[in-house]
This record gives sequence, C-alpha cells and structure tokens, in this order.
Amino acid sequence: MENKPQMREGVTGSGKTASRRTLTRDAAVASICGFVVVFMVGASYAAVPFYNWFCRATGFNGTTQVATSAPSDAPLQRKIAVRFDANVGPGLPWKFEPEQNEIEVRIGEVVTVFYTVTNQAARPTTGVAAYNVAPLTVGAYFQKINCFCFTEQTMGPGEKREMPVVFYVDPQLAKDSENDTLKTITLSYTFYPVRDPAPKPVAAGEGDRRKGSL
Repeated sequence: MENKPQMREGVTGSGKTASRRTLTRDAAVASICGFVVVFMVGASYAAVPFYNWFCRATGFNGTTQVATSAPSDAPLQRKIAVRFDANVGPGLPWKFEPEQNEIEVRIGEVVTVFYTVTNQAARPTTGVAAYNVAPLTVGAYFQKINCFCFTEQTMGPGEKREMPVVFYVDPQLAKDSENDTLKTITLSYTFYPVRDPAPKPVAAGEGDRRKGSL
C-alpha cells in the first residue's frame, strides 16, 4: 500500500519526460520543414535568372547569342537560308511583320534586316519582344550584333516603325558535323504587351527647369 504513491510518481515523471522529448522532436521537425520551404522558394526564384543565363551561354532552347563585332575571317562560300517569323501576343494591338520573309546568306556574313511594327490602337501602347531560332540547336551559332529584343518599345497612336536586326551565322557551325545537312534557319520574334511600362528618366535640363519653376 505504501509503494503505490511512489509508482504513480514514477509514471508521472516518465510521462513528462516523454512529453518534453515529443515537443523537442516536433520543434526540430518544424524547423527543418521551414528551412526546406525557404530553400525551395529561394531556389525557384534563382532558377529563372540561372536558366536565362544558361540559355544565353549555350544556345539551349534556341536562344541566340549576342556578338559585339563582326567575325574577323572572311565569310564562307557555303550559304544558308534564314527565314523571319513575327508574332504578337494577346492584348497588344500591333501589326508586326518582317520586310522580307526569307533571305540567303553566306555563313559568316554580317546581314541587316528589318521588321515593321504598327500600333493599330488610338492610344500609346508598349510591348517587349522575345525571340528564338529553329532548329533549337542552332542558337549557339546565331550571333546577333544588334536587335530590338528585351527592350520596351512604346508606340504612339497609329505609329509605324522599322526595327533593324544585325546578325551573322557563326562559321563554327560549318565545323559541326550535325549541321552538315542544315539548309534553313528560322528567326522568330514575339511581341508581348507591357501593362506598366517603366517610367522614362527626366532629362537634366528639363529637371532643372522644373526646379526653377517651383
């Protein structure tokens, strides 16, 4: 009879210890889960610029390369056809088309072509263009010296504008045996609407005049 209270105290003590262990384990699991969630969210945001950099560096998914100058060697005799494609995303009231649907160029030859854009709305609208080439594996050899891609273009009501593209096909393409039978490359642009265009910076002189009028 005298031992019963002692047994109840032992059970109660072990229960409290187990409860503390459970709370500690749950807290550790919650901390680990929180860390995993934060890591995955951060990784998802980092993946976008990393993927963009990877595509630009390798030409993956038809992403063309950006050149700063023309090739130093003379163009090759081998020629290839380059087709031009133009598209407009939903919600952008623009007419967008190449001035030429297809041209034939020598590999290594610097070429300038033009796209024509017309704003068919009775108000200013803004768009930005993305691009790729087909076949997708040719992106690493398609070098653009100048183009209008990834730059916001604001068009006035009814405005029409010519937009140049300066490019060449890298002579290294001719050394890639996988492209021995390649006859045609397609350069495709798509303009997408910009809902909230970036504000244009105020010129220094204009800013000074505004300050003086206050």
